[in-house]
Amino acid sequence: MAAAGRGLDKGGCPTGARRAAAFPQVNRRGPSPAGRCAAAGRRARLDWAAMTSATASAILHTNHGDIAVDLYGEEAPVTVENFVGLATGERDYSASNASGGSEGPFYDGSVFHRVIAGFMIQGGDPTGTGRGGPGYQFEDEFTPKLRFDRPYLLAMANAGPGTNGSQFFITVAPTPHLNDHHTIFGEVSDEDSRRVVDEIANVSTDRADRPHDAVVIESVEVKK
Repeated sequence: MAAAGRGLDKGGCPTGARRAAAFPQVNRRGPSPAGRCAAAGRRARLDWAAMTSATASAILHTNHGDIAVDLYGEEAPVTVENFVGLATGERDYSASNASGGSEGPFYDGSVFHRVIAGFMIQGGDPTGTGRGGPGYQFEDEFTPKLRFDRPYLLAMANAGPGTNGSQFFITVAPTPHLNDHHTIFGEVSDEDSRRVVDEIANVSTDRADRPHDAVVIESVEVKK
C-alpha cells in the first residue's frame, strides 16, 4: 500500500523508471559527492527563516524522547492537514490504526520501522511493515521554498507520484537528491528534539534497516 510522494529505488532511479514500488520508500543514495558540491556551487542557499513560517506544531512522544516539529501549512496545506487529522483522529481513514481500531489517533503506538544512520528515520505505518497506510492517497506538494538542503526535515515517504498517505520520514543530513520527489511539510523545532532524532537514527538495525528494539511513537500532540 502506498503512502506518499515519488519513490526512488536503492540504485538511485525513480521507481517509475524501472518498476512501480510496492510500498513507500526513500532512497538513501544521491549524486556523487563531487556532483553535490558542483550543484551547491551553482545555487544560492535558501534562507528558510525568511521564507517559511510554521502554521502549527506537533510533538511526537516516543520511547526515546520527544520530537517537536514545526508544520508548514502555507507551503504544504494538504499534507499538513492530513498529518494533523491523522494524528488527532479528526480525519477519517479506512485502514486499521496501530491499536487495531478504525477511528481515533492514527499514529499512536506505531513505530519507526526503517532507520538508516546518516540518512533518515521513517515511520507512520500502523502495521510496522512499511506497506501500510490510511486507505487513501493524495497528491504531492512541491515548492522551491522547501528543499532538502539541510537535515531534520519532515517529509512524506512514497511509492510513486501522487501516492501520499500516512508514512513520513525525518532526515538527518542534507539529501538534495530527494528534491521534487518527496513533499516537505515540516522541520524539527529544537536542539533537544534533534538529539532524539539522532539517537533514533543510530539505533541497532537488521539488514532490512528495521530497529532491533522497537522505536515507538507513543502519541502525537498537535498544537494549532
